[in-house]
Amino acid sequence: MSGTFAPAPGGAPVLRQLVTQAGMEARLLLRNGEQLLIAVVIPVIVLIGAVRGADRVGLDLDGRPIDVLTPGVLALAVMSTAFTSLAIATGFERRYGVLKRLGTAPLSRTTLLGGKVAALLLVEVIQFAVIGGVGLALGWDGPSGVAGVLCAVVAALLGTAAFAALGMLLAGTLRAEATLAAANLVYLLLLAGGAVILPASAYGGLGDVVRWLPSGALGEAMRAACDGAIAGRDLVVLLAWAALGSVLTARTFKWE
Repeated sequence: MSGTFAPAPGGAPVLRQLVTQAGMEARLLLRNGEQLLIAVVIPVIVLIGAVRGADRVGLDLDGRPIDVLTPGVLALAVMSTAFTSLAIATGFERRYGVLKRLGTAPLSRTTLLGGKVAALLLVEVIQFAVIGGVGLALGWDGPSGVAGVLCAVVAALLGTAAFAALGMLLAGTLRAEATLAAANLVYLLLLAGGAVILPASAYGGLGDVVRWLPSGALGEAMRAACDGAIAGRDLVVLLAWAALGSVLTARTFKWE
């Protein structure tokens, strides 16, 4: 019958493209053993080890160790996924020409980047569920009411924006091997001295300095949120890092 099998050329709706791309990006992140280690396993190990060892090493914390450390490990989870995992994955996509090919496909570059961001948020939801569950099992009280949950969501979103921008900046300017080394090095340095897990007050005179780092700002914002407060200064710092990273990435990112 005439017209029964008439072709209908054209791309899928943008929303469907975005959802499909986000699903693929999330599966790639979760199937990669190294990325899964950074995203879930290391934060859980850090949480359990820090809580169990807090009294033994004599950490002077303002409150119960579990209530101080769990928000910090949630911040670490955001940093591990939005910065380290994203930078490494994107760096090797550049090396193997994946970004170059996707950039010339019907999938627009905006949709491609949107899919990556959506995948990050999906992975972070899983991270928060796992880490929060471990924290609750260890005696954590959780965020303080609805206000605490909303403040934590805002802090996580701004932290994701800041670290994702910096991760893309790294991946878009360095070779894949250099991105792998630099991302892991920065991750370890911020884990040890970036006030992401421990509060800035634990760093003595350096506390006022590390709070200007995206790791310190995110850690402080998450801890404040879980107490039902809004850390306005730290949220502004995260917003500034997100803006700076985005501008630099837009000017320097190379797709191949």
